[in-house]
Amino acid sequence: MEPMDILGKSKEDVSLPKSTMFKIIKEMLPPDVRVARDTQDLLVECCVEFINLLSSESNDVCNREDRRTIAPDHVLKALEVLGFGEYIEEVYAAYQQHKLETLDSPKGTKFGGMEMTEEQAAAEQQRMFAEARARMNNGVSSQKTSESDPTLES
Repeated sequence: MEPMDILGKSKEDVSLPKSTMFKIIKEMLPPDVRVARDTQDLLVECCVEFINLLSSESNDVCNREDRRTIAPDHVLKALEVLGFGEYIEEVYAAYQQHKLETLDSPKGTKFGGMEMTEEQAAAEQQRMFAEARARMNNGVSSQKTSESDPTLES
């Protein structure tokens, strides 16, 4: 099989974090089973190929629907087309769980377990920038009000 060219990157440039993958492999096997390093590398390469295959098919499904952004439904359809239909229910359940664990609101942001508006998030960001500047200036802080321009501080 020819190496895939993904946005100008060779196949060798596209990978998964090996230490994380090795940990997953170890967790999936009984404690008394050992896996050779070459075998672990092969499993990681298989995972990368599967992701490339699924991404490519998802893109094809997306293009057939005249869409420009791959949606979760495109990935589920790609699993079916590729013959992995028995995983669709489990993948969909994982997707639903992911949605529950993260805020998917265009108006709010998750910060410290609470929702914020864009204005609140921007104000919090400016406060954090001011604290960071103060730390960088040896603890010397000039307290500013929210109306002042944070870019004027030296």
